[in-house]
Amino acid sequence: MQEKELISVGKITGTHGYRGLVKVSPLTDFPDRFKELKKVILDSGKTKEEVVIETCRKYKQQLLIKFDNINELDSARKYHGALIKITEDQLYPLPEGHYYHFQLQGMLVEDLELGRLGVLKEILETGANDVYVVPSEQYGEILIPAIKDVILEVDLQSNRMQVKLLPGLIEHK
Repeated sequence: MQEKELISVGKITGTHGYRGLVKVSPLTDFPDRFKELKKVILDSGKTKEEVVIETCRKYKQQLLIKFDNINELDSARKYHGALIKITEDQLYPLPEGHYYHFQLQGMLVEDLELGRLGVLKEILETGANDVYVVPSEQYGEILIPAIKDVILEVDLQSNRMQVKLLPGLIEHK
């Protein structure tokens, strides 16, 4: 299993009780997905271990998860800080026209008029809409709002994004 195939969906932030329950902070917009998941990968940074989720329930702003192989407090403590990862085939399906951040990062971004701008490096979550950060040799760092008027096409197969920049988004050098 290659690292690129794995997507982080949660992080173990602590323990709960003495029977091996762990507190998990979801790293997904779909925390209910944990109830449907059966097998996940626990990534401690040093090791990756496939485990089975026995139970999952909401707890305050987090989740309480019981894994099949963690049955006491000391075992649960070993996983503090571990990431819970899944493979791409376990991803929650998104509506058409919506994408996961990992699918967009590294994508070549081209403008209708200016041509190649650069490669999408980072995605900022601003609340109203995401903003794509594209470093460009010719135009410096470009901040592209992820709105329908600007993002014309996303082609996952060819790893390309077509945009139509709004006036004033870049300064011509």
